[in-house]
Amino acid sequence: MNHLAHLFLAPDSPEARVGSVLGDFTRGVDLAALPDSVRLGIRHHLAVDSFTDKHPDVLASKRLFSAQRRRFAGVALDILYDHFLLQHWSQFTDTDQSTFINTVYAELQSNESLMSPDMARTTRHLVAHDWFGSYRDLDNIGFALDRVAARIRFQNSFAGIINEIRPLHTELEGHFLSFFPDLQEFAGRIS
Repeated sequence: MNHLAHLFLAPDSPEARVGSVLGDFTRGVDLAALPDSVRLGIRHHLAVDSFTDKHPDVLASKRLFSAQRRRFAGVALDILYDHFLLQHWSQFTDTDQSTFINTVYAELQSNESLMSPDMARTTRHLVAHDWFGSYRDLDNIGFALDRVAARIRFQNSFAGIINEIRPLHTELEGHFLSFFPDLQEFAGRIS
């Protein structure tokens, strides 16, 4: 799962939501020094990732990608699933989408002291450029995936993966709609 989905599924506190993103930025962080609610968010993040990686619909989605890009399918799906979550938001919550996004942006900005330097830099950029709002558009998902590809330090065929996603969009969306309710139910049980 990518940042928006982790924030959406996280326990309901600003600190736990920060922890749910910090789960991707723990290198060099003294976890024992963090508040319990932040550590809960990190544990939640790891459990959500583990559940996601083993789910049959996610595995089926990964198999749809070509052999040369399958290695990166999980990264592509993480970001694409934020797009699908935004597209089908009302199926999963009564909370207004824009209100939620603006709330988590404010929480991230006001809780930088709980973040690693890498996470703080990333979240500043995320908020300044409204990543979550931009993820409503599939073209922007393609741009985001290409930015990820450009940061990979070895020769790869990840760039342009949106060209594989487009013809698979309906099938990938179907897998997401089957998978996400299971993930939401699982995430609600984590404490």
